[in-house]
Amino acid sequence: MEGFTLWFTGLSGSGKSTLAERIKNELLERGMKVELLDGDEFRTTISKGLGFSKEDRDTNIRRIGYVAKLLTRNGVVAITAAISPYRDTRDEQRQKIGRFFEVYTECDLDTLEARDVKGLYKKARAGQIKNFTGVDDPYEPPTSPEVKCNTASESQDVSYERVLAALEARGLIKQGGGDGVDQAAEAAAMRSLKAKGFI
Repeated sequence: MEGFTLWFTGLSGSGKSTLAERIKNELLERGMKVELLDGDEFRTTISKGLGFSKEDRDTNIRRIGYVAKLLTRNGVVAITAAISPYRDTRDEQRQKIGRFFEVYTECDLDTLEARDVKGLYKKARAGQIKNFTGVDDPYEPPTSPEVKCNTASESQDVSYERVLAALEARGLIKQGGGDGVDQAAEAAAMRSLKAKGFI
């Protein structure tokens, strides 16, 4: 299979990273080459030192996009999970990468603030975090993503199946792993046999 970029976008806490991790594991089970480019990890490594102005946010997203493009053209599935708040910068990456599949993890602010596992929204509301996307910095939702998952109203399992089904429908991944074999089930069986000492 050819490489492509699976680009998750959405507000902080909307489920991008969790969903991206599940998809990554599924594609690895199917024998595909996959790399997950997590927004938080990028911020502490390749984009260390950047702030949260529009210019710095755009620079961060362009760096993620550049790495995703290199991976994609070398036959790897590059999965990105970063807020990427500005529509024009995401669309720019779509044009540069080519094989680009956008997933919007939509979730309303009330739900996100109720969840707020990391306490980020509370800190932003208290003025302890400045330029926080969705509170005092804008988020521009995609106008026509390949998939939209409403993570406030649907379960993570439904979102996961929705993304996989869309990837299969587009021909980016084979149905159930392809070749008439359920590769995920086969891999799980092999792990079980190894754990029991049979192989």
